[in-house]
Amino acid sequence: MSATRRTVLGATAAAPLLAQFTGTASAAADDRWGTISGGWAEVRWTEQVQAELGRLKAVVEAVAPARMVEDSRGQAVRFTAPSGKGSLSLKHLPEAAGSGTMEGGIAIRTQAGGFRVVNPESVLRDGVASGRCVVNGVEVGHRSVFRCALAEGLLTTDGAPAGRPLRVRIGEVPLRPTPELLEVYSATFGTPVFTADTVVAYVTAEGLYTPPKP
Repeated sequence: MSATRRTVLGATAAAPLLAQFTGTASAAADDRWGTISGGWAEVRWTEQVQAELGRLKAVVEAVAPARMVEDSRGQAVRFTAPSGKGSLSLKHLPEAAGSGTMEGGIAIRTQAGGFRVVNPESVLRDGVASGRCVVNGVEVGHRSVFRCALAEGLLTTDGAPAGRPLRVRIGEVPLRPTPELLEVYSATFGTPVFTADTVVAYVTAEGLYTPPKP
């Protein structure tokens, strides 16, 4: 594998793992999906990932308009999510699906070099998130990045009447790496401290959901 290929694959693996919830635009949005607007998404990585950052001597910074936030639970990156589409499935949250874009990105600095990851796009289907973004000026994609345990998150809404737009928030959704992501990560950075069963991050997202027309 060429050094350039390793760099691209490494950035694709490390970026969402360390600081973002990304997706791929390869899956077209369903015409029956509603729209999502005025949203944001916050990704907070776990102690295991923080330990991995320490091992790699990596520093994560936000690229505006994304920003770093920190509280008693640790560090996170908050992205604005201006638009998207989705099937909310309030009664069966694990069946929720959607696609969208986020503004800004992250920069990751290590002793081996730096990665600048911007313009993430997202698709979630069947509880699996995949990824596409621009890494150091090159558009890269990666299928099957995370398994999203939607059923373990906390869903809240503003109680709007059926069929009307409503504000929706899904909090603390655990993300676990897929075997595909672990394979690429291991080939690039060595054996990680986490496995496919490890929660590597928690995602909280909010937006205005407008149901599709009947």
